[in-house]
Amino acid sequence: MTLLRKIAVPLGAILVFLLLWEWLVWAKGWPDYKMASPSDLWPAFWKYRWLFLENGWQTLWRTVAGLLLAVVAGTGIGMVMGFSRLAREALYPLLVGFNAIPKATVVPIMALIFVGRHDFNTIMIAFMISFFPIAVSVSIGLSTLEPEYRDILRALGASQLTVFRKIALPKTLPEFFGALKVSVTLAFIGTNLMEIVSPHGRGLGALFDSGKISADYPLMFAVLIALAFLGIVLYYIVVALEKVFAGWAERAPG
Repeated sequence: MTLLRKIAVPLGAILVFLLLWEWLVWAKGWPDYKMASPSDLWPAFWKYRWLFLENGWQTLWRTVAGLLLAVVAGTGIGMVMGFSRLAREALYPLLVGFNAIPKATVVPIMALIFVGRHDFNTIMIAFMISFFPIAVSVSIGLSTLEPEYRDILRALGASQLTVFRKIALPKTLPEFFGALKVSVTLAFIGTNLMEIVSPHGRGLGALFDSGKISADYPLMFAVLIALAFLGIVLYYIVVALEKVFAGWAERAPG
């Protein structure tokens, strides 16, 4: 019953959203060249189905690659800041300042520095926009580790690696997966920023740009829905991994 509810409630919410969207377009009398409605999207999906498959895959693998890099780099930086107060005080201002820079301004710079390396540029923007939450969450999880547990294990002869594996890592996992859920959506934003601002004919961002140039609103909105779908799929993959590795932290419903 719980599984059915977890499936039915999100699907019901999406259906209500689509119905409200359809009603709004109908009530306002907007033509499809001003505002596409959900009923306009399926013909666009079917007409450009092979382009959606090809470009959707291009966007997905670059996003996942950037996200994996963000996980590795963010976890490493977070561990350094979590275990060292000096590193935390030194790196936090740099990370906050870097994260405050709009990534749309970084895209042209990356495109100029690495001319023609489209895959690398796209992956790097996805990485740069998504590693910050992971680094911060891991740092907070490790820096708030109860010193008593650490002291007990060290007194019993446990190494620093054992302390990390037995106490620090399990404690950090809930924060890590919470940040990873945020980073999933940010990675898609980074990928599409590069695909739109510096188009190279590949990815859903390039397909969106093509629809914008041809004033094909149903295609543009279909691309947005495709991006939302990929984001939801990747989000629930992270949720499934969280249940496997950190399911113990989930609170029972009250």
